[in-house]
Amino acid sequence: MAVYRIPEELVFPHPALAEPGGLLGVGGDLQPERLLLAYRSGIFPWYSDGQPILWFSPDPRFVLYPDMLHIGRTLKRLLKRHPFTLTMDTDFAGVIARCQQIPRPGQDGTWITEEMRQAYQVLHEQGHAHSVEVRMDGELVGGLYGVAVGQLFAGESMFSTVDGASKVALVSLVHQLKLWGYRLIDSQVHTETLAALGALEISREEYLTRLSDLVSASGRPGPWRLEISPTFQP
Repeated sequence: MAVYRIPEELVFPHPALAEPGGLLGVGGDLQPERLLLAYRSGIFPWYSDGQPILWFSPDPRFVLYPDMLHIGRTLKRLLKRHPFTLTMDTDFAGVIARCQQIPRPGQDGTWITEEMRQAYQVLHEQGHAHSVEVRMDGELVGGLYGVAVGQLFAGESMFSTVDGASKVALVSLVHQLKLWGYRLIDSQVHTETLAALGALEISREEYLTRLSDLVSASGRPGPWRLEISPTFQP
């Protein structure tokens, strides 16, 4: 299959035209309108410094349904002890910067380029991108960020400098999204951490079928604030 060059016009090829590895197109820009169109279409940017902007729509897709969240014994003990303070949208810039900087096993560098960081900061300022912050003794020790479109939350990245902090961020996000009526969290590609929490693979076709209904539903404008207790226990 061909890899498509993304034109200046605000359009994308159909996601089903992506290569087997999920690569769909090259080029375009990271303006808010294009990023939001990508998420509504089942597409997301993923590239490294020195590369052009690459757009992906993998098959299968890795997703988490809020009702299927699995919390293991170790995480339950951590949540019961709960040494953290949880917030939402209080330090988006800090969370994405930590996600950009923290070393990842098996990865050389980061896919969160400076261009990406700035683009998602703009989405946050417009009320579309959101963060969960996990603090211990006032210090930011974990968190995550992503993009909300309709009743879909597309997770982008998370970080932790203290064991379990990013999982606590995700669990708090899932419970809050469930309270607000969000029906799907897009994790994009498989990770062992998310698989242990209940994420699973579905076909791109099934994902796109569900997506059309999700993104046309009414979402919740930002900034977000936690309505569950910051010390909740599931």
